[in-house]
Order: sequence, then structure tokens, then C-alpha cells
Amino acid sequence: MTWTFYSPSKGLLTLDEVVEDVLCEVEGSEDNEFRIMVGTDSQPKPASHSVTFVTAIIVHHVGKGGRYYVHREQHHHTYALRQRMMTEAAYSLQIGGLLSEKLNTSEKTWSIEVHLDIGEQGATKQVVREIVSWITSSGYEAKIKPDAYGASKVADRYTKHG
Repeated sequence: MTWTFYSPSKGLLTLDEVVEDVLCEVEGSEDNEFRIMVGTDSQPKPASHSVTFVTAIIVHHVGKGGRYYVHREQHHHTYALRQRMMTEAAYSLQIGGLLSEKLNTSEKTWSIEVHLDIGEQGATKQVVREIVSWITSSGYEAKIKPDAYGASKVADRYTKHG
């Protein structure tokens, strides 16, 4: 799969261009703290028997704002809730892995957080432990609602309005 991302400030970018943009943002700011987050959200569209998945990469320049990049795709079949949550986690892990490979060739060491649109309340509480274990055993820090704003705010915005 070729991953392309939309940036509100840069337009359409490949994953390599996203990495290049992130590295340019960090260059010259070595004393500043940056956080990299990846989160995916989905939205079923019953009328068209499809599901929209949006994966977001967020670069938070702590205390100074941030930028984000979103990848949006539509699948033309309907998923059960558990299957959608697992697919969201899989997309985030895939992008997290690709980002790790590309960013860790630079001199800086990066820690990537995976933001999951699941929580201890509501319909997704049955899969929280399973998905969080999967993410952490893959070497990433897992964040769930209400701390998972990468998925529950940024990606969510583009599943509905993007």
C-alpha cells in the first residue's frame, strides 16, 4: 500500500515527505521536546455499506503547538465494532512501524505513542485490555480515551468531515 497523507499546511504528501517535514521541524530545535503520536479512527457509513478509516500522525512541539497529517480511506464492506477497533489498531501499528524505521535513521531517538479510540466506558471497553496489550507488546506506548486525542479528536474529525 502506498501511504499518502493530507497536511492542512503542506497539502498531499507521501510518507517519506511526512518524515522529511518532521525532521525539518525538529532541526534546530534540539533542546525542545517533541512527541510523535499515531492514531486511527473509523466511521461506519451504513447507507453505502462502507467504513471510513482515518490514520493521523501528530507531531506535538511541546509548548509550541504542532502539526498533523491524515490518511483517509474507505472500505466497501461493513465491520463489526470489535473488528473495526482491531483494524484501527493495526493501521496505527503499521504506520508506527514505518515511522520508527524512517525516523530512527536520524540522530535523534523517537518514541511513538499509539492513540486508540477506545476506553473503559462504552461499547469498546471489552477490547481495551487486548488491544492495549498488543500495542505495548509491539514496543509502543498506548493511550486510550480520554488521553487518546490523536484518534478521538484529530482522526475522528476527518472520518466525519474530511
